[in-house]
Amino acid sequence: MGTVPLLSDEEAAPEARAVFDDIRAKRQTDTVNNFWRALAHDPAQLASVWERVQQVMAPGALDPLTKELIYVAVSTVNGCSYCVHSHTAAARAKGLTPEMHGELLAVIAMAMQTNALVTALGVEADEHFKA
Repeated sequence: MGTVPLLSDEEAAPEARAVFDDIRAKRQTDTVNNFWRALAHDPAQLASVWERVQQVMAPGALDPLTKELIYVAVSTVNGCSYCVHSHTAAARAKGLTPEMHGELLAVIAMAMQTNALVTALGVEADEHFKA
């Protein structure tokens, strides 16, 4: 259950509706996801986050699928079920196969296990690993 109601287009301020329209246009869809509808209570933050998401997730040195996989991994660690679902769907749309998904989950699980062990053991980083 959310802490704020999801705003419909009619309930959202004109500034938020403009962001909704931009989301629809750039994603070539008729829908606006629940995250954006919840964030619409603060139109300035909605616009800021939408702009930043577009910049960060745009193709660059990392391809879009790799960025989605990273997002899934970080969302898993942070316990954000919404983002895990959203970015897994986005990754599938960008070519994630069931085999790739299985490997991703194995890497996430391995990292979480070894991170916990290193933390519990208090292991210092090797000098040659340090930048």
